[in-house]
Amino acid sequence: MTTTDPAARAAPPNEPDPAPDFADVSGLLPRRGYVLAFIVFIVALVLVFTAWRVARDREQRSAQVEFIGRTAQVTELLQQRLVNFELVARGGVSLFASVQRPTAAQWKAYVEGMNLQRRFPSTLGLGFTGYVPQRLLVQLQNEWRDAGYGLLTVRPFGQREVYGPILYLEPRTAANVEVIGYDMFSEPVRHAAMEAALESGQARLSGKIDLLQDKHDGIRSTGLLLVLPVYLGGGRPLSPSLRRAEMQGWVYVPFRLQTFVDTSLAEGHKDLRFRIFDESGGGNALLFETPGAKPRQPAAFLHKTTFEVYGRTWRIEYESAPIEQAVPRMEGLRNMFALGIFTALLLYGIALVLAHTESRARQIAMRMTEDFRRSEARFRSAMQYSAIGKALLDSEGRIVDANPALAAIVGLSRAQLLDQRFDGLLEDEETDAHAADEERNEEDGVHRATRRLRRQHGVARQVQLTYSPVPGKVGQDITGLVQVEDVTERLRAEARVHALNRTLEARVALRTRELSQANQELEAFAYSVSHDLRAPLRAIDGFSRILGEKYADRLDESGRGYLARVRKAASRMGDLIDALLKMSRLTRSELKHENVDLSRIAGEVVEELRVGEPQRAVEVRIAPGLQVVGDASLLRNLLGNLLGNAWKFTRDRDPATIEFGLADTPGGGREFFVRDNGTGFPQAYVDKLFRPFQRLHSVEDFAGHGIGLASVKRIVERHGGTIRAEGSEGEGAAFYFTLPGGGHGG
Repeated sequence: MTTTDPAARAAPPNEPDPAPDFADVSGLLPRRGYVLAFIVFIVALVLVFTAWRVARDREQRSAQVEFIGRTAQVTELLQQRLVNFELVARGGVSLFASVQRPTAAQWKAYVEGMNLQRRFPSTLGLGFTGYVPQRLLVQLQNEWRDAGYGLLTVRPFGQREVYGPILYLEPRTAANVEVIGYDMFSEPVRHAAMEAALESGQARLSGKIDLLQDKHDGIRSTGLLLVLPVYLGGGRPLSPSLRRAEMQGWVYVPFRLQTFVDTSLAEGHKDLRFRIFDESGGGNALLFETPGAKPRQPAAFLHKTTFEVYGRTWRIEYESAPIEQAVPRMEGLRNMFALGIFTALLLYGIALVLAHTESRARQIAMRMTEDFRRSEARFRSAMQYSAIGKALLDSEGRIVDANPALAAIVGLSRAQLLDQRFDGLLEDEETDAHAADEERNEEDGVHRATRRLRRQHGVARQVQLTYSPVPGKVGQDITGLVQVEDVTERLRAEARVHALNRTLEARVALRTRELSQANQELEAFAYSVSHDLRAPLRAIDGFSRILGEKYADRLDESGRGYLARVRKAASRMGDLIDALLKMSRLTRSELKHENVDLSRIAGEVVEELRVGEPQRAVEVRIAPGLQVVGDASLLRNLLGNLLGNAWKFTRDRDPATIEFGLADTPGGGREFFVRDNGTGFPQAYVDKLFRPFQRLHSVEDFAGHGIGLASVKRIVERHGGTIRAEGSEGEGAAFYFTLPGGGHGG
């Protein structure tokens, strides 16, 4: 067979050495190689240090963002748990709305139904403190004794203008029984919270106090009280003077702050260290500090947040773990830096070796022509150091030369590969079955194929083959070059990715079905509960009506007034049940998508409002041509609620104006709006607007059930839109919402 190694025929043995022709530069080139090696080393060090600094800063920023996110979650958890306490206390206030003063048995039944010890372990109970002027104290004690509760002793003793004795406190533990009769109004911190709740008509939180139960149980802890005022009839009088005149007392929730924090935090936040300060009134009282020894090393990050909570200003200072714990990958970054230094040294060593090799290669290259030397050096470098296996083939498909990468892929030495047929290394011969896997380029003769390669003493591997022609010189039998790239792991990874995608799709479908089923069960439960509440409600209304008709002459004016309150409360509860049913229907009904003319529907709603109150003169501006795609009945409900609210809350305005139109947003989108110049609302309470049964105005001022805006929010979200509100007390309100397929007015 013809010899094909060009290097073997580079120069005859007796050919004179041409090195003297290049003697003038042979000394300079090696020195230049060493200088370049040192430059490579310096550049590599700079790149390693820069990369390490960038990665370290990125990890620290990422860890800090995660830490701040955790602090926000903890703050939200604490605020939400206080809201739950308020809801429990408001249930007690609602009990006073149904009767003038519930009995001890009724109070006990309500608290037992709430199951406070299990749901809120940090609370010591739910109590009621009366508002007793000095002139009514003896009367209260007589009523207490006549009711069979024994002697009511108000402590501490002494003459005071107003007393606030604890009358009810459940559950009835030994410690809770002992505090009955204690005058909370006589203690300054409790007095301040109770007075603030009385004057504002809202829930208020006390400052740091010593709980009476802790003295009985021998416990040292920080205690707090959440108090809500109770007025006659259960409402909230408009003025402070009326609130004081109709004051009955306070429903309050005493709780231990340490237990409150422990039970409020989720498992993922137990390791977070923080302190809570009360800044109310210019103070800086420490309420809570995470127990445990302080870390020996300083914290990696600090974060402080201040917020208002029921009339108090709290500041929470968070501390992260030391830098090694707060940024867990910092040790890995140090290892990466050390590896980078090692790599730079390795590159420097390789560069030195290459510089030395270059010196020797140049002595050999001086014996060749400049054109042949450059061509052969490039080709040999590509063959020898390529990570892709390469082989030169003759006209019969036999291997003339192969690089180390191909020998490593096949599992044979280079000497064993020479003179073998390349197709013999493949498990199957190339047939028409592989034509679909091949890519051909007729212009330059290059084609590619994916085949299975038989390895020596190993598992077969999938390889990507690239065939290309190689023109040879006269006397050479080299006709082509084949490149072999092992793609087994890549194909396996792709198969795993496809399998994982199918698994994830199945899980998403399963979770979607579970969520849909849970929503249906929740809606059915609300619907069933609403229906089950009607039977006892009808009984209350019916018997109270019969009592009023048959025994009206036997009742005094006060009794008839109480009876009227019962019927009024039953009627309001019936309205609330209707509203609850209406809410459940909104989520059960199937959306019917069609083109809807919002301008026409708005005009019809306004016309109905004018017919209901013809004496009112309201200026209503409706932009024409507002079109959307959605459910017509639900969208009519949406506009009926928004325009009805605007009509209702502009009752005291002259002139009253209402506007419905389309506005551009700063982000380039468009949103519908309903705007009025009515009573408005404080922007601080905007989050309560869209919650069911949440009201910012009393029923006496503006009728309603607190369900309209909640229905509006559900309708908008079912259509895939969003809604927000802007308002200012006494200056009107505006509601902005988006709907799919929204058009513009002409």
